[in-house]
Amino acid sequence: MAEAQQFVLPAELVEAARKVIDANRAAGLRVAVAESCTGGLVSAALTEIPGCSDVVEAGFVTYSNGAKGDLLGVSHDVLDTFGAVSVATAWSMAQGALKKSSADVAVAITGIAGPDGGTARKPVGTVLFARARRGADPKDIMADSRDFGDLGRGGVRLQAALCALELLMPPSPDELP
Repeated sequence: MAEAQQFVLPAELVEAARKVIDANRAAGLRVAVAESCTGGLVSAALTEIPGCSDVVEAGFVTYSNGAKGDLLGVSHDVLDTFGAVSVATAWSMAQGALKKSSADVAVAITGIAGPDGGTARKPVGTVLFARARRGADPKDIMADSRDFGDLGRGGVRLQAALCALELLMPPSPDELP
């Protein structure tokens, strides 16, 4: 008798990752993730699913600004002008993940998980997301800002990972060009 599979991560995160893997497999798409504040949590969730290797192309954990520049090609001008927690940085991270991989879609996450680092303009719990699709017009930016509030570091990271997984779902036929 097969032993029940045990997962390291929260069940809701694993279930969301399973949906992403199944949907992208059915659509024939490969995915990449560029993570900052989630520190690899999205990649860990995706790779928790057996057989994910036909969908998961790459995961980049670029916590520092230097890593964002070196590994994903995020411009230092973007980082200096807008900061690491910005739509411009998230968009650049997603574009960089596509350029540095052969994925069809990439999602980027950057934010302030806390407990420190927040400001009046960007409080703890602020997370920016961007999605880039290969072949799409780079001017068609899909970016979103969420303020999850101060849920504690783990809570912010979990909510950010769940949101990123939602963004990795393939488009419905009516969303395609």
